[in-house]
Amino acid sequence: MNNSRPASLVLRVTVLVGIATTVSLFALGVFVQRSIALHFVEQETEELQVIADSVQSTLNDSTANRNTSELAIDLEGAVSGHHGVYFLVADDNNSLVYATPGPDLMSIANSVDIAESIESDALHDWNEDGSTYSGAVLSIPMASSDSQQEASQEFTVVVAASMDEHFEFLAGFNRTLWSIITGVSLFAILAAWIAARQAHAPLHALSAKISTISSDKLHLRLEPGKVPIELVELVDSFNMMIVKMEDVFEKLSNFSADIAHEFRTPITNIITQTEVSLGKARDVTEYREILYSNLEEYERMAKMVSDMLFLAQTDNRLIKPTFEYLNIKDEIKEVFEYYEAWAEEQNVTLVLNGDCPKLLGDKSMLRRALSNLVSNAIDHTTQGQSVAVSLNSTNDTALITVENSGKEITAEQLPKIFDRFYQADPSRQRQGAGLGLAIVKSIIEVHNGSITVTSDKGITRFEIKLANTA
Repeated sequence: MNNSRPASLVLRVTVLVGIATTVSLFALGVFVQRSIALHFVEQETEELQVIADSVQSTLNDSTANRNTSELAIDLEGAVSGHHGVYFLVADDNNSLVYATPGPDLMSIANSVDIAESIESDALHDWNEDGSTYSGAVLSIPMASSDSQQEASQEFTVVVAASMDEHFEFLAGFNRTLWSIITGVSLFAILAAWIAARQAHAPLHALSAKISTISSDKLHLRLEPGKVPIELVELVDSFNMMIVKMEDVFEKLSNFSADIAHEFRTPITNIITQTEVSLGKARDVTEYREILYSNLEEYERMAKMVSDMLFLAQTDNRLIKPTFEYLNIKDEIKEVFEYYEAWAEEQNVTLVLNGDCPKLLGDKSMLRRALSNLVSNAIDHTTQGQSVAVSLNSTNDTALITVENSGKEITAEQLPKIFDRFYQADPSRQRQGAGLGLAIVKSIIEVHNGSITVTSDKGITRFEIKLANTA
């Protein structure tokens, strides 16, 4: 397992900018280098063409009856004012007519193909005595004095130029060019590093502000208007997280207080009854009654612990529901049958209306949710009234409505009705200490459904929407 730390943002930015800058400058350097080299080639080609034209002009001006020595004298003065250029002229018998002092051009005339014209791709480069030369071999006709209609003789002409000065210039130019490119690249990388460090300064300032927010300062918020626009989304997300954390901390604080309150009553009862029982000797019947009373308190605490554990497991998705197709109407009938005796005792009628298709759900969890809703409704229904459960469906959604008549839930109480340990009517001693509706909501959310509550004109209505109907 690789536990190495990822590269820092500053390093990433610096490397990317450095690579981009280096590649761009390298490409520019190569382009400039090739452009200069091409310029020298073109310049050399033009100069060699001038030499060839001068030699040809001299040959054309000479008469055919002039001997080789006289022709050589004319050719000796054919080229003047050109430094580092050389040429050779040989007759059609490959006999040397004239050659300038310098490189051995006769070997070039015998080894290199004759070119039609002096072009850059027709030039031949070679080294001789530590120097580099470039040249071309041409064939130049000379008109006869007896007949100007056609050429009577052809000369082989070799023109060449020394490349040493060009190479020395290019070598110096390339050293300067690549030194500048290297310096600019290093400067660009340094500038990128400084810029990246400066660009991350707001992040460091933001981190410093965040570090000042603790559990007792969750009311503090970061100001989006005082950070760069790129960090506004981050600040907004952090503020939303703090709002959620503040809400969770508040609920956790209230939850802890509620737990202490709910457990204090049964524990106090058990302690009091135990102290009373130990105050004087009692008969077996009295001790049995005290034990039964303590047992009820233990059962109440055990149920509370069980409900809290269930809520914790569902909140953290530790309980994996087993989905199967369920007939909700049959499930509600089972719940009615279970609570029938208690409903008769409370003089409350249980009514079931409508129907809906089968839906996917966990049987035990949904039955627990329905049981909590029905028992809650029976507990709050006025005697002589009824608890009505209605079933309906729209498209792929099942609708389950549980309503009862009784004391209304105020508008201030409705948003808290599903909170843990919350009791709209504190005077009632309800089994479960106010966790029943919280469990209902948790179960419905596990099934990707929703539950809402309304209370108006003496009617309280819980409506469940469950998807995935068959």
